[in-house]
Amino acid sequence: MSSHKNHSHLEQIKEAIDKADHLNENEKSETIKRIDEWIVEDKAEGIFYEELLNITQGMKSILKDLGFL
Repeated sequence: MSSHKNHSHLEQIKEAIDKADHLNENEKSETIKRIDEWIVEDKAEGIFYEELLNITQGMKSILKDLGFL
């Protein structure tokens, strides 16, 4: 997957996290911080989905809603 597409997916996920009512502010902050690091590092798609799920199980519903799972 291209770097541009990864970046686009990560930005979509960040927006969804910010709007998610079921995540607390700490979960949102930590997850967005990690995503920002991945954007810089340009991680592969499969890795960042797996790592997002490891941060909080609340991410599963967000990724499903966005069509990434």
